[in-house]
Amino acid sequence: MRIGFGYDVHRLTENRRLVLCGVEIPYELGLLGHSDADVAVHALMDAILGALALGDIGHLFPDSDPKYKGADSMGLLREVIGKMTESGYVLGNLDITIIAEKPKLAPYIQKMRENLAAAFGCEINRVSVKATTEEGLGLSGKGIGANAVVILSEK
Repeated sequence: MRIGFGYDVHRLTENRRLVLCGVEIPYELGLLGHSDADVAVHALMDAILGALALGDIGHLFPDSDPKYKGADSMGLLREVIGKMTESGYVLGNLDITIIAEKPKLAPYIQKMRENLAAAFGCEINRVSVKATTEEGLGLSGKGIGANAVVILSEK
């Protein structure tokens, strides 16, 4: 068994889409980043790569490489899942916490879980996604952060 932890933060900005766990969320601001800036999926990929001791997403998908400009993070996640499978591991479970003052994410959580379960080809009961605020402290509406924990088991 292996355990991995991932953390990521992106700044909110105008003229960008807000995408979390592959779900586009209607909001006047989006996340700034080289790819689609899906902060939750980025944290998840780092957790998987960390559990496998394969570095981080910046090493695997550098923002200096133009082929990742605007990249779909769910597509990148499928590549990371491929590395997990090649390494002889399967998902035990994952737990993501998204930290955002706005917008309210509760209406989108179930679709996020469904997207992730489909990417892993696993039961939805192995996938937890939660959202919280920092009560006006910390990110305080300037950005959105996420942390993720995964447990991987040998096949």
